Amino acid sequence: MAASVLKTPSLSARTKLLCQTGLSLYNTSHGFHEEEVKKKLVQFTGGSVDLQKNDNGIGILTLNNPSKMNAFSGVMMLQLLEKVIELEQWTEGKGLIVHGANNTFSSGSDLNAVKSLGTPEDGVALCMFMQNTLTRFMRLPLISVALVQGRAMGGGAEFTTACDFRLMTPESEIRFVHKEMGIIPSWGGTTRLVEIIGSRQALKVLTGALKLDPEKALTIGMVEEILQSKDATQSLEEAQAWLQQFIRGPPEVIRTLKSSVSSVKELCLEEALEKERDLLETVWGGPANLAAIAKREKFNK
Repeated sequence: MAASVLKTPSLSARTKLLCQTGLSLYNTSHGFHEEEVKKKLVQFTGGSVDLQKNDNGIGILTLNNPSKMNAFSGVMMLQLLEKVIELEQWTEGKGLIVHGANNTFSSGSDLNAVKSLGTPEDGVALCMFMQNTLTRFMRLPLISVALVQGRAMGGGAEFTTACDFRLMTPESEIRFVHKEMGIIPSWGGTTRLVEIIGSRQALKVLTGALKLDPEKALTIGMVEEILQSKDATQSLEEAQAWLQQFIRGPPEVIRTLKSSVSSVKELCLEEALEKERDLLETVWGGPANLAAIAKREKFNK
């Protein structure tokens, strides 16, 4: 409606592609061959990434490899992509909580996979695969929360930055240990961390491999809140209750709001405004809008 009334040009092809759900950052034009990477990753078994989609519109994504502190095996990396694709199709969804099994978040990559993928070429291919996956995750029209129980280390810490919000339980920690492994964050963690806490704080966190306990993380703006319970079940219930305040309302409105905010992260001002305009057209005059207007008219009488 808005676009047709204003008669302004539609979004550029670049802009449409940039924020399109389901679109990857890298393809063969970048030297990235996804199927070849998948063939390598499938060799490293262990653990699973589990998804539960609830009727209240909240999904629960569980990193499940407790014998290795929920470290990502190659198979888990593949399953994460599969679950992201599934969530892209979940039109009833409004929110998502990511947590780890057995009361710990994730220790990052499984060292067995890391050691076997030892060449720079292997490292770059894995980097592009996980950047693709977590960028698609970040673009989901779901309000996402990382529930940090226990430790979020290395790649696990990077994953938390792909979520919209982070909550921590007492005695948990987030730590970017990459420096101590002789590398840098490669799943997009540096870029997202700078956006979350600023370049000065990010530099301290990364170069110092700082242990961010809940209080420190809250002080620097890394997390939204420290939960009351450190019990796995109770803290998950707390996280769902916290998320509920932001997902009240029709799915199409919540999802469009998330998409609108997400576009600003990736577009310049002019493009972001155009994206906001085009997203508005999908909800203006829709069922939720008309119902709200009717309700307000009754209230004003």
